[in-house]
Amino acid sequence: MKRNLGDIQYTVRFVALEALLRIEKGGAYSNLLLRELMNQGRLNDKDGRLLTELVYGTISRQLLLDYYLDRFIKNARKVDPWVKTLLRLSLYQMLYLDKVPAHAIIHEAVDIAKAKGNPGTGKFVNGVLRTIQRQGVPDLALIKDPMERLATEISLPLWLTKKLVKQIGIEETSELGYALFEPNHASGRIDLQRISQAAAIERLQEEGIDARPSELSPYGVVADKGFMAGSFLYKEGLLTIQDESSMLVAPVLQVARDHQVLDACAAPGGKTTHIAAFLSAAEGGKVTALDIHAHKVKLIQQNAQRLGVEAVVETRVMDARETAQTFAPEQFDRILVDAPCSGLGLMRRKPDIKYSKTEADFQRLPQIQREILESAAPTLKKSGIMVYSTCTILEEENQQVVAAFLADHPEFEQMPLAVGPLAAEAVQEDMLTIYPQDFMTDGFFISCLRKK
Repeated sequence: MKRNLGDIQYTVRFVALEALLRIEKGGAYSNLLLRELMNQGRLNDKDGRLLTELVYGTISRQLLLDYYLDRFIKNARKVDPWVKTLLRLSLYQMLYLDKVPAHAIIHEAVDIAKAKGNPGTGKFVNGVLRTIQRQGVPDLALIKDPMERLATEISLPLWLTKKLVKQIGIEETSELGYALFEPNHASGRIDLQRISQAAAIERLQEEGIDARPSELSPYGVVADKGFMAGSFLYKEGLLTIQDESSMLVAPVLQVARDHQVLDACAAPGGKTTHIAAFLSAAEGGKVTALDIHAHKVKLIQQNAQRLGVEAVVETRVMDARETAQTFAPEQFDRILVDAPCSGLGLMRRKPDIKYSKTEADFQRLPQIQREILESAAPTLKKSGIMVYSTCTILEEENQQVVAAFLADHPEFEQMPLAVGPLAAEAVQEDMLTIYPQDFMTDGFFISCLRKK
């Protein structure tokens, strides 16, 4: 019996196809879209987990899946983009999800193809997938160029693979690529002023959340199973969702309770609220948080209120490149420049990001990053600390930006980073670069600069 579109549109695989098509059009980031789709109530918890697996897995391995598919569809006259995405989604399941038999995957793919297209589309999808089932996928050894072969194997664009190989070598780049195929684990930051790490973990475990202490940050807890954002700790403002590598930034600033701190690129406020936890309103401490977008500044305010630190957080809608014109010289004891960047450290959580960036971004972004540092520098007090951080892993946005700033500003010097023993393993020349494979966290960069 033919299933129509109305019958099939609530199945998890059809929703996964819809999500993939929206992401490909550039209309949504994968992590935000999945949250939106699950909040619509079309899927139960089990289906929500499968949806996440299907969408993240298909995007993560997109270039590899396309290499496998091209041999079987290159002689087809014209394949609509949505049909190729359906084939990609189905092949991902056939290769990497062993709990679902291949015949069931093919059957559902054909149903979707008929309902969304026509019987001819269903016949085409059936033919391609059954041929792959019989013949298997082509060997990667057929790709003669070693760099192109590695890029296909780890599903990273060729230009990015070349950059990473030049920076960290072939073996590390391969490890990085495979690490991005592993699922992202959830982590949260707790307010140690109000609850201990052990007490927070005990309370999370009472709610059925399989929590453990972060090995990277004393402020962190990691959940291997369970939904931390639905916990009582989260609702009470004792916990916020934050990646472990991101939790390293605020402690590096070495904030005192009475300090005046500038967070120059603050939204959505994870690091702002961490800084705020070290400050005291009674002693005059304050963090001024900037963002160029009004709707993002509201997010900072909401996070500060939920976590109970709004008394020491002041927000402003402004471009961080206007810092020197807006604030007095030597106004701040501490400055954080968590600069806008390519975000390539987030590829595990946002796998689509690796396909949307181009080499041209790495001419434009370092210029913006340097302009923000230039504007922030005069507002820092003598002996003050300025931390430059990004959620990317490329030297053009990290080490090279710091080197260019120091060359132009002899009044600043690099200083050692106040990090724990595990994070210290990722420090070279007083700069920390965490790659996604190091601790299975986001990729991250931190540098600490002191005004002499």
